Amino acid sequence: MQRLFVAVWPSESVVEELIALPRKPRPGIRWVEPQNWHTTLRFLGDADVGEVAAQLDGVNFEPIKVRYGPGVDVLNERVIIVPVHGLDELASTVNRATADLGTDRPRKRFVGHLTLGRLKSRPPVLKAVGMPISAEQRVNAFHLVGSTLRPQGVRYEILESFPATAAHR
Repeated sequence: MQRLFVAVWPSESVVEELIALPRKPRPGIRWVEPQNWHTTLRFLGDADVGEVAAQLDGVNFEPIKVRYGPGVDVLNERVIIVPVHGLDELASTVNRATADLGTDRPRKRFVGHLTLGRLKSRPPVLKAVGMPISAEQRVNAFHLVGSTLRPQGVRYEILESFPATAAHR
């Protein structure tokens, strides 16, 4: 059993756009390192890698055009995000395929986002919030990711990738 989630990683061009946003060190804000930026399709919690991979192997999807933006926002008063549009159907398919797996039940409603940072308390006015961001990418794969919590921060490892159906042709 391992702590797992299913995610899509941003393209290099999207990462470049996001890196340009103001992310100055401030007390009470923990910024996510760019190499850890992703959009979670489904958090599974503790699950068996083999069982999850076997279920995800049956997921078929065409490449998806994904949009980031229109601006930086705050989710649930403590998470600094960039909205991500276009992954709802894939997230729903992944949820159905893995519904009986993991210790965390699938969420009823998918809210596509990429987390830039987390706030320890109610947000102060942040320069980044409201900053416009407009980026697009084509998603050709999603990934099964292992998540290890460490004192120095979380470590993510892509365990297996699942390409779009058209990528097999």
